[in-house]
Amino acid sequence: MDEVRQKIIALLKENIRNVPDFPKAGIQFKDITPLLRNPDTLELTSQILSRPFRNANIDYVVGLESRGFLFGTNLAQDLHAGFVPIRKPGKLPAETISATYALEYGEDTIEIHKDSFATGDRVLIHDDLIATGGSALAATELVEQLGAEVAGYSFIAELAALSGRDQLKENIPIDILLAL
Repeated sequence: MDEVRQKIIALLKENIRNVPDFPKAGIQFKDITPLLRNPDTLELTSQILSRPFRNANIDYVVGLESRGFLFGTNLAQDLHAGFVPIRKPGKLPAETISATYALEYGEDTIEIHKDSFATGDRVLIHDDLIATGGSALAATELVEQLGAEVAGYSFIAELAALSGRDQLKENIPIDILLAL
């Protein structure tokens, strides 16, 4: 199965393009829209993301705005879990809590509804990419502030040179499909 997984990951990597100087000069943006456009890579990505967490008793998948929504809902469906969006300020209609974090090119804030979880719920945090780890760490803070437990982290890709995974909590499973 490892050989098949590696072939799938190589195919996925071929369908992620690099866009220089976006959103700012010097940033090399990793664009997953070619992966989304191809029906085969779209389906394969969804299938391979859920595999490591199938027996983890996940109650909710949290998807980070906005690209974490693209596969986060499929991941939740595959794991028979609910989906909870984490969004930028002012986008959620009910009462929220927020966390601010550093980006590789600035600072940002994310929010979640205050009533998203019950105490002890098991949550999988998903985003398309981990760079500095700031948004995933902020999501962890929000999940835990609401009394839930982070049961795992799921990413399609990582910018390994930025060491974002080192910012995440130890002893929590991390699944990253590919390094860029």
